[in-house]
Amino acid sequence: MNKGLFKQLFLEKFETMHGQTIEEASPMDIYMTLGTMIRDYMSRKWIATNKAYVDQEKKQVYYFSMEFLLGKMMERNLLYLGWKEIVEEAFGELAVDLESILSLEPDAGLGNGGLGRLAACFLDSFASLQLPGHGCGIRYKYGFFDQKIVDGYQVELPDPWLKNGNVWEIRKADKAVEVRFGGNVRLDHHDNTTIFIHENYDSVLAVPYDSPIVGFRNNTVNTLRLWSAETTMRDFDFSTFNRGDYLNAVKYKHEVESISQILYPDDQHQEGRILRLKQQYFLVSASLQSIIHRYKKKGGSLDEFSHKIAIHINDTHPVLAIPELMRIFIDEEEMGWDQAWQITTETISYTNHTILPEALEKWPIDLFQILLPRIYMIVHEINERFCHELWQRYPNNWDKIGQMAVVADGYVHMAHLAVVGSHSINGVAEIHSEILKKQVMRHFHELFPHKFNNKTNGITPRRWLLKSNPSLAQLITDTIGPAWRNDSSELIQLMKHTDDAYIRDQVFTIKHNNKLRLAKIIEEKTSIKVDPSSIFDVQIKRIHGYKRQVLNVLHIMDLYNRLRENPDLNILPRTFVFAGKSAPSYYQAKQTIKLIHSLADLINKDASIKNKLKVVFLENYSVSLAEKIFPAAEVSEQISTASKEASGTGNMKFMMNGAITLGTLDGANIEIKDAVGEENIVIFGLTAHDVLAYYRDGGYNAWDMYHQDPRIKMILTQLINGFLPGAQDEFRSVYDALLYQNDEYFVLKDFSSYVDAHNRVNTLYSNRNQWLKMSICNIAQSGRFSSDRTISEYASGIWKIEPVYIAE
Repeated sequence: MNKGLFKQLFLEKFETMHGQTIEEASPMDIYMTLGTMIRDYMSRKWIATNKAYVDQEKKQVYYFSMEFLLGKMMERNLLYLGWKEIVEEAFGELAVDLESILSLEPDAGLGNGGLGRLAACFLDSFASLQLPGHGCGIRYKYGFFDQKIVDGYQVELPDPWLKNGNVWEIRKADKAVEVRFGGNVRLDHHDNTTIFIHENYDSVLAVPYDSPIVGFRNNTVNTLRLWSAETTMRDFDFSTFNRGDYLNAVKYKHEVESISQILYPDDQHQEGRILRLKQQYFLVSASLQSIIHRYKKKGGSLDEFSHKIAIHINDTHPVLAIPELMRIFIDEEEMGWDQAWQITTETISYTNHTILPEALEKWPIDLFQILLPRIYMIVHEINERFCHELWQRYPNNWDKIGQMAVVADGYVHMAHLAVVGSHSINGVAEIHSEILKKQVMRHFHELFPHKFNNKTNGITPRRWLLKSNPSLAQLITDTIGPAWRNDSSELIQLMKHTDDAYIRDQVFTIKHNNKLRLAKIIEEKTSIKVDPSSIFDVQIKRIHGYKRQVLNVLHIMDLYNRLRENPDLNILPRTFVFAGKSAPSYYQAKQTIKLIHSLADLINKDASIKNKLKVVFLENYSVSLAEKIFPAAEVSEQISTASKEASGTGNMKFMMNGAITLGTLDGANIEIKDAVGEENIVIFGLTAHDVLAYYRDGGYNAWDMYHQDPRIKMILTQLINGFLPGAQDEFRSVYDALLYQNDEYFVLKDFSSYVDAHNRVNTLYSNRNQWLKMSICNIAQSGRFSSDRTISEYASGIWKIEPVYIAE
């Protein structure tokens, strides 16, 4: 492709699509034309990729995830195809601004946080490493939600990301499958075989929408298949409608379509719980039916299924893949239990992303059995057989068997089902995997030690450096060559340049320019003017108690108190940037957002502190916003309660862009510290061992912290005495959680150490050369946290898949 050819093809495509000349074009017309042109070009590679996988009989992996947080794809695809500069030049000649066209693309609303972004990075690495790997998810009509801040409060609005369609997807109505809910199961017998007949069920049509995932500068194009829940025309009762009973006429249609309406419906009520379970089964049933149909169509023998197909479940949400695969093998393919179970367990692998009890998922038997009667029968049988094994191993140890059972205490335990029904269980950071083996899943590790392993998370440097921070990417290429884009381990070559004055100056200038860009965005979005020469201290992530945005806030309050007492205090100016969403039903997290805003209102208007502090909250955190924040950040707040954060990937994105981690010894922070050395990271607080010991043995009293540290006493008093703008009791729940509920996440225990850590940051930043050396070291060492490395480890260690090279 060259400029002249692109320009010719683009104008032809535009006239064909819109029946008018380019002079009459709207920006959206141009956007849709460019997207369609790119997709059509990729489609040839897409077809060739799928054909190669079949012709060469290569094993393929399907990555099941409730979230794929892709971000915008237009610029990514242009970069990966090597077209961006060509398109910029051609559009310049057509008087079209490419940046304005790129801005029209919405962020795909298919995820909430790190889980979904990890899945997106993995899809990138599959294709860029030329591995046969595809994604399976749900095509949410409205995604998570649009976050608006009104008077400091989070307000959730629908995210209409599909209002102009999705130029990348292709609807495959002929590949639709049926998913069944409810009803009853009747047993019949034929030739000494029990046959299970599911009847009186509610039928849902799962329609796939396929999007191409192109690899970086290669010919591989893999597939992201997203399922939409739809009805057929027979589900619409015209006679009822014509009688004027409009609501009942369309009720079932709305019930069906709600399955793919929104990500993570509120599960505080029975309707929300039912919908969540429906979504989980809908995803796995539709995906497995499709995979098996395609496999058989190509002549594959089910006896060889696990040698040709790998199914990976991303956290507990898709665990129903285990009983659903059993159902298909037994009920539709007439396999015996033992053969079906062997193939199922050899096919499925599982990543655990958390030790938080609420995220390990369990479903009430009554709800589960009514909604999924045949699946419950299979889960019950899995449990019976597994408990029999446990009885043979641990006779009379009912307590241990009860703790390991898949069905126990009135619930189906999804993490237990995942462990029993898969051949591999991995954590996502070394410490997380150790906690799984020694604490959370200790009994299972004793029984199945061969199943457990670690795969530390990673991020794609092509999205988070090449695309997000092009100036830094170009400096790196000019310094060490372009190989790092395909092999991020090459970034280590930057370690030779940590003392190079020219490189340091360039890193400083690039960071400053990125800060100027972010400062402009902040002013546009919030009307707050921030000082680009101040330290940009950033905490962007989901709002949650264990992520401890409250600890950050308490430190800012303490800093503000010190500045009010002494405006000439010797500290460098700071800009504290927050962004992130709270789950709609998570009251305490939503109060944290309000607390940040109230503190920001107070500090940002106080002229007496001489602009030494600014606090900013950027609403509606997204991949696109993150791409502006990470390159500008200088301090990366990774301050979760030790043992709670499985890995983190934001810490890696900050590091890759030259920010210095200020964090606890939690998740991948530990491995970052090992990579960069203690002198290039700022660590504070309790260790995971300390935290787990407190949980196990007790001995922590938050009131002790309150009485021993006058700073804590003052800050907490300020939460409830009217010091902050708004109602006096607005933050009583935060106060009570820290004191009367004994500070579950050890915010007060770590406060003093956290303040000391910030003092170290102030000292380090004061020495420009030292800080820049630390920054370059972090960039250089970030290569080991590439998703390419992670996926390579999965490919060889778990899935047993190999690269497939696609010819031009």
